[in-house]
Amino acid sequence: MMSAVNMPGAGVGAAGAGATATDELFFLTADEINARVLSGDLTARQVADAFLARIDAVDPELHIFNQVTPELARTAADAIDAAIAGGADADELGPLAGVPVAFKDNMNLLGTRTTCSSRILENYESVYDCTAVRRLLDAHTIPLGKLNMDEFAFGSSTENSAFGPTKNPWDPTRVPGGSSGGSGACVAAGLATITLGSDTGGSIRQPGCFTGTVALKPTYGRVSRYGCVAFASSLDQIGPFAHTVRDAAYTLNAICGHDPHDATSVDAPAQDFAAACDLDPAGLRVAIATDMLERAGLDPRIKQGVLDAAEMLSRAGAEIVEVTLPSTDYGLSAYYIVGPAEASSNLARFDGIRYGVRATDADDVMDLYFRSRAQGFGPETIRRIMIGTYALSAGYYDAYYGQAQKARTVIKGDYDRVFAQADVLLTPTSPTTAFAIGEKSSDPLEMYLSDIFTIPINLAGVAGMSVPTTLIDGLPSSVQVICGHFNERQLFRAAAALERALDFPYASVPVATGTAGN
Repeated sequence: MMSAVNMPGAGVGAAGAGATATDELFFLTADEINARVLSGDLTARQVADAFLARIDAVDPELHIFNQVTPELARTAADAIDAAIAGGADADELGPLAGVPVAFKDNMNLLGTRTTCSSRILENYESVYDCTAVRRLLDAHTIPLGKLNMDEFAFGSSTENSAFGPTKNPWDPTRVPGGSSGGSGACVAAGLATITLGSDTGGSIRQPGCFTGTVALKPTYGRVSRYGCVAFASSLDQIGPFAHTVRDAAYTLNAICGHDPHDATSVDAPAQDFAAACDLDPAGLRVAIATDMLERAGLDPRIKQGVLDAAEMLSRAGAEIVEVTLPSTDYGLSAYYIVGPAEASSNLARFDGIRYGVRATDADDVMDLYFRSRAQGFGPETIRRIMIGTYALSAGYYDAYYGQAQKARTVIKGDYDRVFAQADVLLTPTSPTTAFAIGEKSSDPLEMYLSDIFTIPINLAGVAGMSVPTTLIDGLPSSVQVICGHFNERQLFRAAAALERALDFPYASVPVATGTAGN
């Protein structure tokens, strides 16, 4: 394992085990950074400059950022400092003021490129802000840049990026998960305090597991998708990565709520998710899906971690309920029909005409389409477009897409039944810890199986959070906490109680420069 990076000008605060004195700023929680900025102990500009310097030192080894935005960061930081100098207080600025953030590169932000880690959008300039991004900026955060991902969110390892893979800060020979691997690795490496990712079948929670970060997929419709480039419109949802459950709660408070620009955005009653972190878990009904824990390929140490988490909540007064989820067997096959079918439709707009890569040697307009898409899309994107187009084609629609939607209804019914008996459900997040770069890239089915515990949640539309539990052979493992539709307060109640009991060493990540990948 490698030693931590020492950065000048960052010797403030306290961090978890394993962080050196000069690393402490980078592993402070949002609460701690916010308090120091509002008290005048630190300026927002100092925070921005320190994180930008750390990115310059660390990112060449890990390839977490597709674009760093120093001008946007410093402009935002100076505005925060000016507001504080003018008398603005905590009530006016909020709990995220002065906190460094970064965004998955499928979310539009004015002044940046939005590439989806694809050659076809390599030079596309954002012409408006993603709603979730704008809401986080309006919370007076400091935007540091755009993060690497699997191309168009197609993948579970961030190896499918057209710009090269991101490495896991815990072990740079391993993947950070995907498709939001850059978002998870960014927080784990201390390059931002909070990031946003998107989750279609596990793309927030699985990299959260692999990088030892708290990672939340909210209920479908809780957060606007406007301005996030679509993969599968009935499955996609934006959510946060953070060091702690409370930081994730602050972020959800900031980004959730109805958006008239998104027809799938639900006008749900406002809730204070951060306040739910202080609620006693006594009386909470916690379900364990016994059949999920017997699945082939599940590391027995991860299974034990789920059982241990349930025991911790039980000792705190929660009631443990055993349930089954037989429809889990349908999840993977249903998802890999519904997801590619919707992706095939959504990606039809990238044709080389209005924006993106445009072939220069085409004979006619049809040839232009074919050549532009062949040049712009990577192999996994092409694979999923072809699967989806086939599933939607005449003569096959009912046999494939129609059947997948019926399976989805069965899956949703299973989760409705569970949440009639329990407030939250505990499952593994991933069957294994982070695998080696290149280990599964030649076997798409093996790669797809890494999302077997996360995919059903998207099909059912419910919320799930990956909470780090322990280290297995030096790599993070986690438990997935799931709740019913728009019941995230119970999710935060359970997750925060687990976090207090587990005390995961999130600041112990062995990031270093000059040695990654050697």
